[in-house]
This record gives sequence, C-alpha cells and structure tokens, in this order.
Amino acid sequence: MRSVVVIGGGIVGLAVAAELAARGLRVTVLEKEGRWGAHQTGHNSNVVHAGLYYKPGSLKARMSVAGNASMVAFAREHGVPVEVCGKLVVATSEEEVPRLKALAERAEANGVPAKMVSAAEALDHEPEVACVAALHVESTGIIDYPAVCAALVRLLDGHDLRLRSPALAIRTSGGAVEVATPQGVVRADALVNCAGLQSDRVARLAGLSPRAKIVPFRGEYYELKRTELVRGLIYPVPDPTLPFLGVHLTRMLDGSVHCGPNAVLALRREGYRWRDVSPSDVADIARFPGAWRLARKYARTGVEEVLRSLSRKRFAASLARLVPAVREDDLVRAESGVRAQAMLPDGSLVDDFLVETAPRQVHVLNAPSPAATGSLEIAKHVAGQVIASGA
Repeated sequence: MRSVVVIGGGIVGLAVAAELAARGLRVTVLEKEGRWGAHQTGHNSNVVHAGLYYKPGSLKARMSVAGNASMVAFAREHGVPVEVCGKLVVATSEEEVPRLKALAERAEANGVPAKMVSAAEALDHEPEVACVAALHVESTGIIDYPAVCAALVRLLDGHDLRLRSPALAIRTSGGAVEVATPQGVVRADALVNCAGLQSDRVARLAGLSPRAKIVPFRGEYYELKRTELVRGLIYPVPDPTLPFLGVHLTRMLDGSVHCGPNAVLALRREGYRWRDVSPSDVADIARFPGAWRLARKYARTGVEEVLRSLSRKRFAASLARLVPAVREDDLVRAESGVRAQAMLPDGSLVDDFLVETAPRQVHVLNAPSPAATGSLEIAKHVAGQVIASGA
C-alpha cells in the first residue's frame, strides 16, 4: 500500500492524514468546505478533556486519557496555544454527591488525576461557585483546535490537500479505490472516511450499510460579559440517565467565558441556527425509527432543551445553579456547534467511537467529543486499520 485518500478535513481527518504520511504513505485529503476544520472542529469549546466520564477500557476512555497528554505535547511542540488549567465538577446538592463520588471512582479507573474537594476548597479554585462538594480534575486544559489543524496541514506539506472537493461517488476498481470529485477522480490504494456529520452518507457512497445513523444535535453557546465570575472550567455532575453533560462554563484562551452547550435537534446536518432547515435532512430523520424512539424516551428533557434554547432567562438559570451570580443580562449569544451523534435503530446513542472497515476502506462513523482531544490517538488506531484493510 502506497497511497490513501482521506475524506474530511476536520481535526480527525487531518490527524489521520498526518499519521499515514508519517508512516510513508502518499496522502490526498478531500474537504468539501473552503477551509479546514469548518464544522465540529471549528465550533466546539476547545477543551482538552481528561477522560474521566467514559467507560473504563472503552476507546473513548483510552484515547481521551492518552490524547490529553499527546495533544498537549503536540501543541507545545508546534507552537499552538494551550493551557492545562484543570476544572471543577460540582455537586450543587447532597443528592448529587453519590454521583460525584462515582465519577471520582471512574476517574481513578481511567488513570485520570482527580481529587474530591470540599465546598470550601472548591472556592479556592472558583470563588463564585456554589456547591456542597466538587471534583478537581487536574489535567483538563484549553486549546485552539483550529490552530492544531493548521499545524497538521503544515506537517502535510507536499501531499495533496484539496479544499472545496466533496466526494460525489466512490467505487473500488482494479484493486484501488476511486473517488469522484468536481475536479476529477482521485485514485488511491485505500480510503479513510472522516467526514463527521456526513460520515454515514459517505459510507453508503462507498457501498457500506452502516449500522448507525448520524443524527445532528445543535449545541448553543453564550458568552459571559462578567468574565471575572469564572477562573477556569466549571461543570455540573452529569446525570447518567441523560445523553449529554449539561451546560457548563469554560474560560477560553483569550479570557472570554463560553457558557453551554445545550442540546437540541438540528434541522439540517450542518444547521447552526433554528432557521437552518433542510427538508431532505428533516425527512431523513423522520424516516429513521431510532429518532422517534429517542424522542419518546427523552420527551420531557427534549422539551426543556428547546425551551432553554428559546429563553435566555432559562439558560441563565441553568448556569446560576453553578455560579449564582450569573444573571440573564450577563449573557450574549455566541456561535453554536453541531454534534455528529451516531444513533442505532433502537434509539440508543452510540456511546463510544465507532470505526467500521471494508476491504481497502476504514470509516470513522462516530467521533463526537472527546474526538478532538483524542484525535492523535484515533489517528494511530485508524492508521493500523488502514494497513490491515489493504492486506
């Protein structure tokens, strides 16, 4: 095997391409947008996650913990801004303390440096926080992921990097993979699909029938005017019965504080606003039985998320559980992101990274958070799958 075509120019696709190039393969990267990291990579909270939330032994756990170290090391080596600032996960009531302790146990099982602290000790880290106990996670950091993408692009100098080049058709012919683009056909020995929000559709173009379907969830953010209220990162204790973490506060590298995200169904695969609607994407979701089963299971939560999306007052109230000083007029609407969440027909969300293979093909079909953190580790895993797929 001498050449690979990678579809998708987000941080995972670029990391995979750089890893393959480092192994001596000739790489072509196809990105349908006019810039690198245009979607999930460029619309997230820029957190280097520690790996405490994920099931011990899972790909997410292993690649987040290892990725925390490798991403920070990569950033420092390549001049990318990064700060290991730690974060607090706070229990705001006694009822949440058992869940917080369980999270501390999971952190220990995953090898994540974390320490239970009292309410008074939490104030040493975040003077405005309200809690009865907290978990201080030492290795969480903040970074500039678009700058990581730029560094990866520099490492790929001399390879074939194509913007505005969507994959229109894919076929295997004569022991190679051919990808039709508006600029012509790209031929390579193997293909890697890192198309994120479009990954299941790209897999079907390649002849696969992926068992999971991407359902897009928009995460909306605000910026906090009174940035002095937050020193670092403040997260709630996650509810294990719900699929997402809940809104939190994150100080960014430039000193601004992002608040969010919530989670509402996006009405377009790349729908960053309520008015971004694709009738074909909506119909695609409506035809999928898993979406209806998820909606029935989380009907009340879904309504609450929509109401919070439409009401800055409700959003502020959620944040005030963590930092009581936050008021409605402290919040300014910021850019949203869209999470590419793989869902199964039974309505369950795929809770780990999902990679499927075929001869000369590797498809990354579920890589939401913490994929940016673990991207360099995902790249190593995928590169091994690429070599095996062409054997």
